[in-house]
Amino acid sequence: MSPRLHPFEPVKDYEIRLASKLVKDAYPAAANVHFVQIDRLDPPKKDMKKYIQAERDGSPLPNIPRILYCYYYTNTLDFNKALVNVSIGHIITKVQLPKGVVGPLLPDDMMEWEEHCNNHPKIQEEIAKLKLPPGYTVRNDPWIYATDDANETRPLCQFFMYVLAGNGHTESNHYSLPLKFSPVFECFTKKFIRMDYLPGGFDATTVPTQPWIPVPAVEYHPDLNGETTMRDVKPLLISQPEGPSFQVTDGNKVTWQGWEFRVSPTSREGFAVYDVWFKGRQVFYRISLSEMTVPYGDPRAPYHRKQAFDLGDCGFGTNGNHLALGCDCLGVIKYMDGMGIHATGEPFIIPNTVCMHEQDDGLLYKHVNYRTNNAVVARKRIFVVQTIATVANYEYIINLKFVTDGSIDIETRATGILSTMPIDPDVKVPWGTVVGPNVMAAYHQHILSFRIDPAIDGHKNTVVYDDAVKLPRDDFNPFGIGFVTDRKYVEKAGHIEQSPFTNRTYKIINENKINPISGSPVGYKVNMPARQMLLADKDSFNSKRAKFATEQIWVTKYRDHELFAAGEFTNQSHSDTGLGEWANGVDDVRNDDIVVWATVGFTHIPRVEDFPVMPVDIHNIQLAPFNFFDKNPALDLPQSNNAFNKSILVGDEKTEKACCKTKI
Repeated sequence: MSPRLHPFEPVKDYEIRLASKLVKDAYPAAANVHFVQIDRLDPPKKDMKKYIQAERDGSPLPNIPRILYCYYYTNTLDFNKALVNVSIGHIITKVQLPKGVVGPLLPDDMMEWEEHCNNHPKIQEEIAKLKLPPGYTVRNDPWIYATDDANETRPLCQFFMYVLAGNGHTESNHYSLPLKFSPVFECFTKKFIRMDYLPGGFDATTVPTQPWIPVPAVEYHPDLNGETTMRDVKPLLISQPEGPSFQVTDGNKVTWQGWEFRVSPTSREGFAVYDVWFKGRQVFYRISLSEMTVPYGDPRAPYHRKQAFDLGDCGFGTNGNHLALGCDCLGVIKYMDGMGIHATGEPFIIPNTVCMHEQDDGLLYKHVNYRTNNAVVARKRIFVVQTIATVANYEYIINLKFVTDGSIDIETRATGILSTMPIDPDVKVPWGTVVGPNVMAAYHQHILSFRIDPAIDGHKNTVVYDDAVKLPRDDFNPFGIGFVTDRKYVEKAGHIEQSPFTNRTYKIINENKINPISGSPVGYKVNMPARQMLLADKDSFNSKRAKFATEQIWVTKYRDHELFAAGEFTNQSHSDTGLGEWANGVDDVRNDDIVVWATVGFTHIPRVEDFPVMPVDIHNIQLAPFNFFDKNPALDLPQSNNAFNKSILVGDEKTEKACCKTKI
């Protein structure tokens, strides 16, 4: 029996061991139970509302059992799900899922299949046809097979093949040397299915494997990239001599500058933030990245199937980086570990997969009285919760930034290496960019869904959208310069159309709580620029599998365990079982317990400068208080001055001069 843990604390290793043992004991040894994901299940919200209230009141806490979900295969290809109560050591339910439902892929398995592919006789035959120079070898990337056939139910994996340059360096950039054959295997059985050949010209024509024509690799690693004279970069140190301004207590509760919330690493999302309060008022129940799909725009087979769901197919936490001091996170850092599993159900720690720290972020506000030249100025400080996931070639950096004015910035940064394809010399295609000798990077999209479960002064909330519109030119507005806002309420579960030319803004309000100053409902604004959504045809598998990617803002009625925008199981899915079902146009969502789904979409037209490693591409959503407070909530910040900030002049390191003049 586990010790009493907070319901929002991340899963523990002993909980995973107990759950996996109970599941394995429920089957004969011949079933060969093979786990692919185990993690904590969120408790029912109705129970957690009582728990949170008891916490704040100092009342006795309700007993909420810890439930784990287990995804696993039996008899090699039968996919199953079990729910296990690890507080009392009991399997609640276990069910074999329908044929064609494919679970997330375990990193251990992918590594094993990678080696199996390279050593398979069929692949060795193809490699021999390349007649590689001495020292050159072949490397492969296992890829999610995706979908192009509604009748395909086998769990499959596509392998893209590359040459590894003969320089003897493990970090040589194989993505710059793609090959034209691509084997397909059945997962778990490792059965060879077929060999796909990749086109290298403008059309889908393919040719049998030919001897490889040597071209130089485009290298990114400092040992290989040819840069011999590095820039003169002086140290830029972040120091907090009196220690950080934040505290982490009770396992995973963060308090900082009026903020209170809990951070919980997860296998699928990377992390989730729970029970968010600012200055004693509840604002959000849960915030997380829910899903991301990456569809490619190259129409030639087999590239038409390239559509990854990086959370549902792989897992952001499962593929989380081991974040390093002085590299990924600067300053005074608090880390949290993630938890991974092996196929046996044995857990292991993924160290430092979430980092937390505070940063200076420029000015928060400033005003100079031009009559007296006196200034009031406060600097913007943020508290960052960060995770980074490496999913094969790409890195995704997810930052939740809590700000001293009561706002939250949700930031996505994409970096890593482009997914590349072979292209023949002197060929250009309109759906990709040639980024190196005989290597092309196809146009593609990254479309992320962030799940925002609001609690704006309580759990009865409403979504509205406001357009800025012209007043008619009449006797009241004779000069034709007036404009107002026109508000619409979201009454039923569904989406809101984008309208950038009316400056459409989205807000989550509490109609039951009125701001005494504005006389309007308290709320938070969802600030995000209008962006292009999914480009695939509405009848394509890309669209059917990722309905969430077709619109920017969705609103659904809250139900327990509806966490993932494209549904629970995305690997080789044929349809969206998430927002495609929940945004049904039927459920009442006004003045109710609701969930807001914000879609960040960026269409990536690769440039040569994105290769061989890509500078970060940054996208943001801001959650900002809108008539929530009775004045600027950051007026209690100390005024900025150099006695506190200790800046110095260049060339006069011993002299400190005041940065701000004030007589207040």
